Amino acid sequence: MGRDPVRLESVMEDRWLSVDEIAAYLGIKRDTVYKWISEKQMPAHRMGRLWKFRKEEVDEWVKTGGAAESNSQNSDTGKK
Repeated sequence: MGRDPVRLESVMEDRWLSVDEIAAYLGIKRDTVYKWISEKQMPAHRMGRLWKFRKEEVDEWVKTGGAAESNSQNSDTGKK
């Protein structure tokens, strides 16, 4: 009779997130989101003037090290 709660939940999980929503989800500031889009190729989609995000794409990007600190100056280059 009623709506299937699992299906409704999966529909909500599949929606596009805004800059503010993805920043809150990741626990970062919105300025960091814009910086990561330009400097770290954070997966984002431009829709007119707005950036939108798929949570699954961002999760995968984070898991593969996309948001990792780049320590090129501190990396081990074999020098002692």
